[in-house]
Amino acid sequence: MGRDRLGRDRLRRAGPGSAYHRCVVRVLAVSDEVDDALCANVSLAAGAELIVGCGDLPFDYLRHLMNAFDVPLVFVPGNHDPDVSGYRLSRAGLTLRAGLPQRAPWPDGASNADGRIVDAAGLRVAGLGGCRRYSAGPNQYSDRQQSRRARALSRRARWRQLRDGRGVDILLTHAAPRGAGDCDDPVHLGFTALNGLVARLGPALLLHGHVGPGELANPVRQLEQTSVRNVAGRHLLDIEPGAGVPVPQMGHDGAG
Repeated sequence: MGRDRLGRDRLRRAGPGSAYHRCVVRVLAVSDEVDDALCANVSLAAGAELIVGCGDLPFDYLRHLMNAFDVPLVFVPGNHDPDVSGYRLSRAGLTLRAGLPQRAPWPDGASNADGRIVDAAGLRVAGLGGCRRYSAGPNQYSDRQQSRRARALSRRARWRQLRDGRGVDILLTHAAPRGAGDCDDPVHLGFTALNGLVARLGPALLLHGHVGPGELANPVRQLEQTSVRNVAGRHLLDIEPGAGVPVPQMGHDGAG
């Protein structure tokens, strides 16, 4: 898959000699489908400075990409991934779950952005994984549950912005927002909670997976001032830090 230009004022190509090569971050976005061609030839994503995963990929595959490119990896879980909730780092750097030392299932050094704000490679990433509940499996939520998670994430993003003045560049999700890249079947129906979250955070990009690339006539949608991109498979994007829509730093953010 080729490089993408999404939004003239926010995403620019950064080829050799480009005037903007020092102002953008080259991001390898992956989701849902293991790309055998990329495994065999990592030069297909040459120059990647950050890997983002939108779920439903084997952690061994993400580990391979992270090691091959030697760059940070930020991900959110999908509905086919194991339960990755409850892990935290102690002050000593030890991974704990339920207060006990336990190794996290994701690659060492990777960042689970589900419900968190992560700064990596010069970009600020907010993450909200999972899909609509359709079974008893992990990483599934009702729209009301996802709304609560979205409000908590919004508060974290607002606190970080108050602290350093930086907004969110990328909102990383597994499911799509409702009406912007989702499908009408119960499994692939999007979250309405994400629509409000986009309005509050104003990211340049929302990257998601969950819906196969063959199921959409257009993998790029627009929501408010945010480009919504289905990144199932492999996509190479050049993203300008700080290109999101400025949001107020004070006042009510819809959290309750």
